[in-house]
Amino acid sequence: MTLVLTPGQNGIPQTLLIDADDTLWENNIYFERSIADFISFLNHREFTPKQVRERLNQVERESIVTHGYGLNSFANALCRTFERLSVEPLTPELRERIHSFAFRIAEHPVEIISGVAETLQHLTGRNHHMIVMTKGAPAEQISKVERSGLQQHFAAVEVVAEKNAAAYRGVAEKYGLDPDVTWMIGNSPRSDVNPALEAGLNAVFVPHDMTWVLEHEEIASPSKAGQKLLKIQRFPELQHHF
Repeated sequence: MTLVLTPGQNGIPQTLLIDADDTLWENNIYFERSIADFISFLNHREFTPKQVRERLNQVERESIVTHGYGLNSFANALCRTFERLSVEPLTPELRERIHSFAFRIAEHPVEIISGVAETLQHLTGRNHHMIVMTKGAPAEQISKVERSGLQQHFAAVEVVAEKNAAAYRGVAEKYGLDPDVTWMIGNSPRSDVNPALEAGLNAVFVPHDMTWVLEHEEIASPSKAGQKLLKIQRFPELQHHF
């Protein structure tokens, strides 16, 4: 664990932009189960499950460009992967079956990660200004925030198409945030930590064992004087720093 003395430890309220999926609640475990069921259903005779997954990863990258994130994009990627790998045509019946692998994810209740609720209560008590910042289909993400029971801790919910440096700068400008006391907290190097640092904000990396493979990336280093990067192992450790 990387330890730094944060302004929050000195009693100065901070602005905390907090990721949702796999930071506040479980998410990718459900996608992984659906992918495993899809691969089993495809039962390819030439490609190993690992090879099928590699092709699905590529199709998902392509689908994100045209369909963004969310269950519709995921369902589209599964169907396109089936079309590319199967000798069997994609009939309406097969499409419906494959879609079911994706859309059943929406049926899962929101599973809050251990220690998150108590930590948010602590941060609220310290007068930190908290905003959910997530990407994906707005209706899906807002629904999860509402169903989570955590909404009362947040001043706002920002759902963006992509979490890149421009998005972070836009949110900072929208709310008039001071970069020196603004932190992005999340599990994804690609979407949470690196672009926030690029945008001049501070960042907290909270790893998750099931982080989506497309979110993997080497963690960058702070690039400006005074900028901070905090690495912790679990969300509750935020209580030691803020």
